[in-house]
Amino acid sequence: MSTVRLTMAQAVIRYLTAQKVEIDGELKPMFAGCWAIFGHGNVAGLGEALYQVRDQLPTWRAHNEQGMSHAAIAYAKTLDRRQMMACTASAGPGSTNMVTAAALAHVNRLPVLFLPGDTFATRMPDPVLQQIENFHDHTLTSNDCFRPVSRFFDRITRPEQLLTSLPQAMRVLTDPIECGPVTLAMPQDVQTMAFDFPEHFFNEQTHYPRRQAADRGELARAIELIKTASKPLVVAGGGVHYAQARDAFDAFVSKYQLPVGETQAGKGALPWDHEQNMGTIGVTGAASTNALAADADLIIAVGTRLGDFASGSRAMINPEARILCLNVASFDAIKHRSQPLVGDALLTLPELENGLTNWQPESAWVERADELRRQWHRSVDVATTDRGTDLPTDAEVVGAVNRAASERDIVVCAAGGLPGELQKLWRTRYARGYHVEYGYSCMGYELAGGLGVKMAKPDSEVFVMVGDGSYLMLNSEIATSVMLGHKIIAVVLDNRGYGCIHRLQQACGGPGFNNMLEDCLTAEDGAPKTDFAAHAAALGAKSEKVGNIGELEAALERAKASPISYVITLDTDGQAGTEEGGSWWDVAVAEVSARSEVEEARARYDKHKARQWKNL
Repeated sequence: MSTVRLTMAQAVIRYLTAQKVEIDGELKPMFAGCWAIFGHGNVAGLGEALYQVRDQLPTWRAHNEQGMSHAAIAYAKTLDRRQMMACTASAGPGSTNMVTAAALAHVNRLPVLFLPGDTFATRMPDPVLQQIENFHDHTLTSNDCFRPVSRFFDRITRPEQLLTSLPQAMRVLTDPIECGPVTLAMPQDVQTMAFDFPEHFFNEQTHYPRRQAADRGELARAIELIKTASKPLVVAGGGVHYAQARDAFDAFVSKYQLPVGETQAGKGALPWDHEQNMGTIGVTGAASTNALAADADLIIAVGTRLGDFASGSRAMINPEARILCLNVASFDAIKHRSQPLVGDALLTLPELENGLTNWQPESAWVERADELRRQWHRSVDVATTDRGTDLPTDAEVVGAVNRAASERDIVVCAAGGLPGELQKLWRTRYARGYHVEYGYSCMGYELAGGLGVKMAKPDSEVFVMVGDGSYLMLNSEIATSVMLGHKIIAVVLDNRGYGCIHRLQQACGGPGFNNMLEDCLTAEDGAPKTDFAAHAAALGAKSEKVGNIGELEAALERAKASPISYVITLDTDGQAGTEEGGSWWDVAVAEVSARSEVEEARARYDKHKARQWKNL
């Protein structure tokens, strides 16, 4: 057997460059590149190895470890998990900065490979700089924080362990069910240790999507269940995208005139103006879809976990309705007392379509759905129309950005009140035109995520919509986008605080407290008014502040013409939200309080809980 002598770090990088994927008949690298912020824990090992292959596997330098990891995750999501990136940071704070991003990838079932530096396996120089010493277990390091937020975790303490660990890592990263973050903790001394690896270990390997056909019995029972329904509603989740099943989904719902509600992850499964698209579903869903969900006798969930925002915390869906859940993962297919149909959506939807011959929903249901859809479109038109004020609502800003976006442009968001407004109001005909991270709802994802989206779709304009709170949490990758030449257009909505949680606090009976800058502890002169345009300019972007929607629309045209990242900021109304649509969300309210407003909110809460119990 022929061998090649490599350090552990060199072997990891050589193995990654050998992984390929076939997309539309073209062979591409599975790993588009590696994000790296070097420190003493990875610069001499992984840094040396990455330098040797810099022409094959690009290494990008970021400004924040969490930010670069968000960019990697956004890239994989935009490409339907077909390609991905790796991220490496030094031992200590560099590595733990990536833990939040790992949790985000875990919740959203998105692939990213984390290669954090670790303390010395030999322990010879212990305690080293940035080492966390555990008094009762010397095998623990700060990288053990990755264990609960990784789909696969390993600590490589000998170079030859890669022979079994790396194939397992690739299995998880490419598996449709287990897909998620993989962490390989890398002690800095072991990174530099050499071993005679078998040359065949580095042979080029092409990965193809694994597609699991449905069990014949489950499929037959699913068809029989659907045939008993007269008022069905389909819910499109992110799995429709990841299974590349959008055309099959369209064919299925169109043939049987099935009304469709989209989740945050599923938005874009159908064009916004498709006759079967009722709008989004759930807590921040469309009034049309939620009305149908309350009266449907069957919910057909495709590729969704039916999380609390999609199900209205289990209180929105008709408690008498049956639920059929088509999902590649049995873990998800049985949720909500669903009848499971475990299988790949691309394979299974045509079988459902072919098995339902001579069945149709009742005509009155189809007609009602169509009328509700038309009413909702009119509501969106009203909500997104410019009122001509100098303190616009989030909905008005969404409308302006949506009108500026071309058909294949992409909007990016993650947290606060904006995801709710976007889910209700953003119109996209492009399957990947809507990119909102709402599984983990991570503040700070927006700008870094926008960078990753742009890297995946360089021909699309990427509009990042972000509140002042999220902007202040993580904005450094604006500088990275300028440095790398990946232009994003960011619209910063400044309501001077955490407006979304402020409104939630009030809805739960609380006073304004510690959310808006005017309601928190400050110096005598109050909190400063942040000049976001000046800040963005200092990071290298073009920028401007506007005063109203008309000025925003003009600025968006300048932004589209700009060759580099462009940031537009405007003041917005922190109290206003789109009242049409939506449903209750289970946020527990105090049972005992000195405030009568809290007691009233608790009484309303108990009424909703009673409905929720019927769906358990």
